Amino acid sequence: MPSVAAIVLAAGRASRWRAGGGAEATKLVATVEGMPIVRRVVEAALASRARPLVVVVGHAREAVENALAGTDAAIAFNPNFASGIASSLRAGLTALPSDAGATLVLLGDMPNVDAALIDRLIDAFAAAPAALAVAPVQGGRRGNPVLLARPLFEAAMTLDGDEGARRLLAGIAPGAIVEIEAGGSDASFDVDTPDDLASGPNAP
Repeated sequence: MPSVAAIVLAAGRASRWRAGGGAEATKLVATVEGMPIVRRVVEAALASRARPLVVVVGHAREAVENALAGTDAAIAFNPNFASGIASSLRAGLTALPSDAGATLVLLGDMPNVDAALIDRLIDAFAAAPAALAVAPVQGGRRGNPVLLARPLFEAAMTLDGDEGARRLLAGIAPGAIVEIEAGGSDASFDVDTPDDLASGPNAP
């Protein structure tokens, strides 16, 4: 089976977080159950079979890197982070080894994605090696993370602005996408504002 890497996108400006009164420079270092959100995502990825793991940083770079101190994540800096998520995806793909047959794309603001879901996405890809993508479904809607096979990397490098994996999936034949149920994992909850954190499933 081709090796499956992982990219955590953690470079965004967190403008909605700060506009909503967030005290931290980025939502990614706000804590959920005592751990920075981005570290929860990275720890889940590291507990899975995906290797290597690349974390793309940009806005509040120092704070995010400090939150990841001591992990085995490789760091890739995106100097163009303000242009949108597409530039961060390009930075992550560029940092992957040439033998990576696929990569999972994780969002740094989704604290409830777990290693079990990541590994089930990898298992689904192994069972359908001709697939171009694997996505979890929750409540009838596709969620994250998404697995992209190497044949999609070139197209991903041409995305612009805030186009991400969802834009890629919209452009390929439905039969090339494997969907799996998220099951007990949370493939939809993300944190954009302090209110999201206060009212979400991890709220005290």
